[in-house]
Amino acid sequence: MKYVLERSKYLALIGVIALLFAAIAAFVWGTLKTVDTISLVLSSLGRDKAITVELIEIVDSFLIATALLIFSVSLYELFIDKLELPDWMLAHDLYDLKTKLSSMIVLVMAVKFLEKLLDVKDPNALLQIGIATALMSAVLIAFGYFGKKD
Repeated sequence: MKYVLERSKYLALIGVIALLFAAIAAFVWGTLKTVDTISLVLSSLGRDKAITVELIEIVDSFLIATALLIFSVSLYELFIDKLELPDWMLAHDLYDLKTKLSSMIVLVMAVKFLEKLLDVKDPNALLQIGIATALMSAVLIAFGYFGKKD
C-alpha cells in the first residue's frame, strides 16, 4: 500500500499537463487578440474607441495565461520534482498556490471592472459591479494577508 500511495503523486501530472496545455492555448489566444488589435489600430489610425478596451483585454488574456503557467509548474514542483525556475514563479505549498490564485483573481477582476468602466451605460449597475469587485478583492486580499504564515 505504501508503494501505491507514494506513486500516486504522479496523478498530479494530469493537472500539470492540462494546465500547461491551457496556458499554451491562452498564450495563443492573447497573441491572436494582439494581432487583431494591431490591425484595428492600423486600420483606424488609432481613432477607434474600442482600442483601449482591446489593449486591456490583451493584458488580461496574457495575465490569465501566465497564471495558468505558474499553476502548472507549481503543481509539478509541489508533487513531482524540483524545477530550476525563478522563485516568484513557484508556489512552495498549497497555501502559497491558493494565495497566488487569489492575487490573479483580484487582478483579473480589476481588469474586467476597468473594461466595464470604459463602456459604462448604466451608472447604477456600474456602482453595483464596483462594490462587488471591491468586496471580493478585499476578501481575497485578506485571505492572503491573514492566512497561514509560517
